[in-house]
Amino acid sequence: MTNFEKVSIKATNWIGTTGSIVVHSILFVGIFSLQLLGFHFDTILLILTTAVSLEAIYLAIFIQMTVNRNTQSLEGVEDDIEEIQEDFKDLEDDVEDISEDIDKIQESDEVEEAEELLTKRTITNLEQDLQRLTKDIESLKKQKAPKLL
Repeated sequence: MTNFEKVSIKATNWIGTTGSIVVHSILFVGIFSLQLLGFHFDTILLILTTAVSLEAIYLAIFIQMTVNRNTQSLEGVEDDIEEIQEDFKDLEDDVEDISEDIDKIQESDEVEEAEELLTKRTITNLEQDLQRLTKDIESLKKQKAPKLL
């Protein structure tokens, strides 16, 4: 940033202060007091109108410079917003992927639970069959066993 830009920023900031109002009021009253020093009223009005016109021109330039700075700043903000939107889109995609992964894990857990339940039932059925077979074998042994007496 050049020195002129720094000065223009300070001037623009100062113009909107109470100090600026006080200085302008003093200058306005002071310009008319030149009549007491012997200046003609027409000359005083010419000086005042010229000064006010020049100040208006400079104020317009300062305002335009401020608008340009704000525009540049807004362009930077727009870029930041675009980056945030892209990041948000990426996050949405990541959340969607995670949701799909969770669904797959839940399905996998449900399948595992079903397989575990089926295995338990099969083991229970096998145990019952073994108990029945054991009873049958014992009863067959009792029937075929020689009677000792």
